[in-house]
Amino acid sequence: MMDTPAIRITNLRKRYPGFELQDVSFTLPRGYVMGLVGPNGAGKTTIVKLIMNLIRPDGGEIHVFGLDHRAHEAEVKSRIGWVYDVPPFYGDVSLRDTKRAIALFYPKWNESLFNQLAAQFQLPLRKKVKSLSNGMRTKLALALALSHDADLLVLDEPTTGLDPVFRRELLHGLSDLLQDERKSILFSTHITTDLERIADFVTFIRDGRVTLSTSREELMEKWGVVRGGEELVEAMDPGIRRGIRHHPHGVDVLTSDVIAARKAFGKKAVVDPASFEDIVVLMEGRGRHA
Repeated sequence: MMDTPAIRITNLRKRYPGFELQDVSFTLPRGYVMGLVGPNGAGKTTIVKLIMNLIRPDGGEIHVFGLDHRAHEAEVKSRIGWVYDVPPFYGDVSLRDTKRAIALFYPKWNESLFNQLAAQFQLPLRKKVKSLSNGMRTKLALALALSHDADLLVLDEPTTGLDPVFRRELLHGLSDLLQDERKSILFSTHITTDLERIADFVTFIRDGRVTLSTSREELMEKWGVVRGGEELVEAMDPGIRRGIRHHPHGVDVLTSDVIAARKAFGKKAVVDPASFEDIVVLMEGRGRHA
């Protein structure tokens, strides 16, 4: 059913020594891209591993296509194309034999599509995986993930190590994939410029917590950055103040109500729309944080 979310996560928890994923909840509707954004160490990869049932949660629920991700693991995974931040391939196996082994697990494997992608990505299929650069390993993982008609792509830092030209081509390709409204993408990254091109929804993670999960449209309409003198900190309503960065020329204040901020300050401050990078940096509180 199209109204069943691709992913629904509710109160997800996972504890490690020195780190805890705390009551993470978000929903990815079918047919859309969600960016899972945050600094390194925020918990993004932990969430991806939990979705893929590579580690067990300490609490909470994960449903993929409306199915419990553990009770229906085989069915769920057959419909997911997954790219991990460090693709776990055997180094002494050729790319061609790696493909042959992985294809066996997917009933909808499309050999002609894989060959097309391999040519497009310039993959040396006769070479061993250990001869590949990190970027080429990522391209191999992408080719495998895209070759079995997956309903959901789970991409964990997929553009890391890729050159800028291929990164842009990849993002265009993912946009084309979503012309099929059954397809959905969860895209974990700390490179916010990638997401600003394709994300429909965005979930910000910091220190194992969801700090914000909303649509891109709402971010563009309601969130902004107020730039001006230090007096802005005291003058702005704390209820709409979400982050602050002090610098030699004044202060940047992240607000969740850009309309109210413009009414309050008029020409006393510059109020710009907030980019994804603005939100990550200012919520992270780099510099002195109020």
